[in-house]
Amino acid sequence: MNATYAIPRFSTRFYPIWRRNFLVWKKLAFASVIGNIADPLITLIAFGYGLGSLLSHVGGVPYLHYLASGSICMSVMMAASFEALYSAYSRMSVQGTWDALLNAPLALDDIVLAELLWSATKSLFSGVAILGVIFALGIGLHPQVLLVLPLLFLIGMTFAALGLIMNALARGYDFFTYYFTLILTPMVFLSGVYYPVTQLPDWLQLISRILPLGAAVNLIRPLILGTWPPHPVMDIAILCMYCCGGFYVAMILTRRRF
Repeated sequence: MNATYAIPRFSTRFYPIWRRNFLVWKKLAFASVIGNIADPLITLIAFGYGLGSLLSHVGGVPYLHYLASGSICMSVMMAASFEALYSAYSRMSVQGTWDALLNAPLALDDIVLAELLWSATKSLFSGVAILGVIFALGIGLHPQVLLVLPLLFLIGMTFAALGLIMNALARGYDFFTYYFTLILTPMVFLSGVYYPVTQLPDWLQLISRILPLGAAVNLIRPLILGTWPPHPVMDIAILCMYCCGGFYVAMILTRRRF
């Protein structure tokens, strides 16, 4: 088999790279977390209280609770995407960090895996921060919420994998604008973050069912609201499919680039 298309080979050599990224992030951790949660927090306050004063309940759930349980998924998606796009691209093409790492006994597979896991880890930090805000609002104080954390990490890995595909294709930072504008933003409006997907036309509902953010919201919202996801196996399978498939495609494109 052509080495470009070989199945990624995993080893523990990814860990020093992950740790290096963590130590760099830790120097500006507070500013980083605030930056990642600012947008969803503003959205939560503005829409939750503003629109919530006009639309008190959605499906028997207070609108603020409905929005909060969806916005945490959006926050994790955005945090993982920013890290896998802008930060990873900086290390790959601008700072030359990846080239320096390849002079050590490391493989490109180790570097890309480390970027995937670090992006997911950083998105988890943002998710935990948003979860703290949700708790402060008296939302999500249920035993089921303990299952949210591993699911947030899976969601982070999923969007990190998709982001690394764009990273491998990019020739500059401007390229990422298309991804955010044409892919992520429409996905937010099709995935039930702000309103039930049942309000959409039938053909858009079909698209929504196979979107990774839609699967994420279907898993996280019931757990935060104190119930159980109706189709957890299917939604987890969708996330795993995007995560594994996205990582494999990202690995192929990155090998070609190098």
